[in-house]
Amino acid sequence: MAVQQNKKSPSKRNMHRSNQFLVNPPLAVEPTTGEIHRRHHISDSGFYRGKKVIDIQDKVENEES
Repeated sequence: MAVQQNKKSPSKRNMHRSNQFLVNPPLAVEPTTGEIHRRHHISDSGFYRGKKVIDIQDKVENEES
């Protein structure tokens, strides 16, 4: 079994982790609206994989009243 030679300090550990999130998240284009959105997330207009999932207009009207 592998055993570490020396304990990695919190500073070195955090410096190693700082490079994990430098890559931009993968983006996709919604086929019906042509919007760009994060993969596996709904678009701003409420579409996911070509289907209307959430009616955004109804939500906005309900919040205003």
